[in-house]
Amino acid sequence: MKISKELLEKADHTVISLMGIPHDENSSFMRGPAEAPGHIRAALHSTSTCLWTETDVNLAEEGIFCDMGDMVFSSGKDAFASIEASVSLLLEKRAAPILLGGDHAVTYPIIRAFSKKYSKLNVLHFDAHPDLYDELDGNRLSHACPFARSMEENLIGRLVQVGIRLVNGHQREQAERFGVEMVRMHDFNMDFIDSLASPLYISFDMDALDPAFAPGVSHHEPGGLSTRQVFDIIHGIDAGIVGVDIVELNPRRDIMGITAVAAAKVLKESMGKIVLQNK
Repeated sequence: MKISKELLEKADHTVISLMGIPHDENSSFMRGPAEAPGHIRAALHSTSTCLWTETDVNLAEEGIFCDMGDMVFSSGKDAFASIEASVSLLLEKRAAPILLGGDHAVTYPIIRAFSKKYSKLNVLHFDAHPDLYDELDGNRLSHACPFARSMEENLIGRLVQVGIRLVNGHQREQAERFGVEMVRMHDFNMDFIDSLASPLYISFDMDALDPAFAPGVSHHEPGGLSTRQVFDIIHGIDAGIVGVDIVELNPRRDIMGITAVAAAKVLKESMGKIVLQNK
């Protein structure tokens, strides 16, 4: 993807840059998340709502965010290398990148890019699953593996996972091996918020939400977070947020756009938090 000179210049004068990563070739169960960025944007700009956040930030104001559009992937080229390069380019600018996936596999090259700028990157990972598999179905770059790859390469200083409710023996072993901190839903509490440190990257898998709030995901796992819990967490973060990804929305399974609206709301409240932190 070539980002235009005009957009890159604009990113030097805005708080947030938005970019879509429509890639789902490493999904294990079904395809569809590659179609998500457009659906999230449509929900964000729908006339059924507006660009104000719950924390009274008007995202429509000049200088708040610029939309870089979606990456375009060419057949036969290394998609992960392209993602890493594009995110690295955004990180050279003032604006904090927010990336719209795509499946969760895209988070690995994103974190590779962030780790070059932030040597002690802290990650808050919202998900129903730990995504710590060493490999899944023979694929070490599966959407079930991004945090195993990231932790192996020491790209993350501290990894806190929230919303977890499906962990097998292998992933428990991986979590212990890498020192991952899990806030599992069967004993969920909010105590972890105060210990989060800067620089903080947020990776938000839409299946962290209970399927009642987000039916449009590939892997339904009952017993998840409510939208209210998610927004309370985002609003309560004091650590400086340097970037966000929102992944695993599958429009093919969505009902009346419910999940796209939830993703757009996560996007809005995350942007609002970053704006307030930059004031």
